[in-house]
Amino acid sequence: MSGGLGIIALESFAESAKRIDKILCEWRGADSFLIECICPRFSSGEGKAVLKESVREKDIFILVDVCNNSIKYKFDGEYNRMSPDDHYADLKRVIGACNGKAKSITVVMPFLYESRQHRKVLRESLDCALMLRELELLGVDNLITFDAHDPRMQNVLPLNGIENISPTLQFTQALLTEYDDIEIDSEHLLIIAPDEGATERAVFLSSVYGVNLGMFYKRRDYSRVVDGMNPIIAHDFCGGDISGMDAIVIDDMIVSGKSMLDVCRQLKDRGAKRVFIFATFGLFSYGFKEFDEAYEKGFFEKIFTTNLIYQKEELLSKEYYYSVNMNRYIASAIDTLNRGKSMYKLVRPQDRIKEVIAEYKAKDV
Repeated sequence: MSGGLGIIALESFAESAKRIDKILCEWRGADSFLIECICPRFSSGEGKAVLKESVREKDIFILVDVCNNSIKYKFDGEYNRMSPDDHYADLKRVIGACNGKAKSITVVMPFLYESRQHRKVLRESLDCALMLRELELLGVDNLITFDAHDPRMQNVLPLNGIENISPTLQFTQALLTEYDDIEIDSEHLLIIAPDEGATERAVFLSSVYGVNLGMFYKRRDYSRVVDGMNPIIAHDFCGGDISGMDAIVIDDMIVSGKSMLDVCRQLKDRGAKRVFIFATFGLFSYGFKEFDEAYEKGFFEKIFTTNLIYQKEELLSKEYYYSVNMNRYIASAIDTLNRGKSMYKLVRPQDRIKEVIAEYKAKDV
């Protein structure tokens, strides 16, 4: 174990953590930075965290995937799948087990817990802000997350380090590796925001690519609430003629996918040549039937999501799916913070994206 750095992976992130640790060891010539940790449960269903090694005077990085619903625990004779609440509770237990002895604590939480409950409407809880304040009180110094649902959540803790990393570089590399006929100019490619919330992501990507932007506006029925939300009536397109153009639809997550697929259908109806989907988190909470049908109808060409959260085996087997590996980028973030260097180029990788595009274009010359 090399001094100064320790990595604690909760069970939800264990497999990816091993690969990240291997990358860091190759860079630094070490054996392992992993600190073994377990979170057993009492017969009552309550849990605790146990660390198998000292964390004293180390920069500790705790990795957790709050979306990993493949993990089960036994309670009252039955197995229960771990929810995001369960994963977050285990995270707090691990922080508590560090007991103030670590030099610093950084939480690596790719999918920000409760990030979808980021604003208060009427009599609602403000869960994301409460979570961030709680981590601050527990002694967490830094938080690394990816493509937060609302980047303004960083305002909750203005004096703490919150790194909200964009995976657009890896999406670009994956797209240009998979396809050798993408023409990156305003006559052949368009970036699409599927709703108002995705506009900032789409603006960033379109400006770096040097192409135009289109967006859809979600019309909702504010007189009703279904499953905690006002139902969507229609998606209205704001943009020009897209006939014969490739389109990239970018968003932070795919949950049911109904809105995303409706956007793809409308783009094809308007004459789009191919439609590619970039989404940082592929939850696919309602299965793949509608995606299979949409793919067969030609509504989209390929879906790109990352391995930052648990990926279902069925998803990995889909012909239309591309898994974007982020392990090296997480390793870079850990290495950079541990060495006390700037995170700017990792958080906003516009220069590197431009280099990738320039190299891609140069191959065709």
